[in-house]
Amino acid sequence: MLNRHARGFFTALFSPVARWLLRIGVSPDAVTVVGTLGVVIGALVFYPLGQLLWGTVFITAFIFSDVIDGIMARMQHRGGRWGNFLDSTLDRVADGALFAGLAVWFFTGGANPPIAVAAIVCLVLGMVVSYARAKAEALGFHANVGIAERAERLVSVLVVTGLTGLGLPVVVLFVTLCLLAIASLVTVVQRIVTVHRQSLEEPEGTATEHSV
Repeated sequence: MLNRHARGFFTALFSPVARWLLRIGVSPDAVTVVGTLGVVIGALVFYPLGQLLWGTVFITAFIFSDVIDGIMARMQHRGGRWGNFLDSTLDRVADGALFAGLAVWFFTGGANPPIAVAAIVCLVLGMVVSYARAKAEALGFHANVGIAERAERLVSVLVVTGLTGLGLPVVVLFVTLCLLAIASLVTVVQRIVTVHRQSLEEPEGTATEHSV
């Protein structure tokens, strides 16, 4: 999650763009969908071809849609549950495409299975991080804790992947993915512990359904 200073900076930076898009009739939902499609195309077309630099540049051009749609929604006073649902769901699609694209390349032309496996582990653990928070909130708990929020994960992998395309040794990307996987695992544990502590504070007799 972007900290307060970063959010303020990007809000000031992209507010003119958000205002212009609203003026020409573009909805926040449309920006969310187009941004996700751009990330998916960059990750699943450029990365599997080994174009790590240009893939990263292409993805970066669309990744900020996640900021712009939020600014647009606030300008329209539309911070409703639908927009939140759509944004969160498509974020998972974008994240999955990013790590899947890296895995495909390093399983094939990149010929580096350890990096491919590390990318898949990051993909899976990243989904669990998001699911843990969503499930906790659905049950009335709070689980907005952890050292591996989405923004940090994305910035780390995009920067290092782009630099790898410029010639940075691939071992740096491998180490980065391993660190992200560890951070994601720690975050999952942190969220489990946080929710468990809250559950112990519930009144006796409170029951919840177990579901898949």
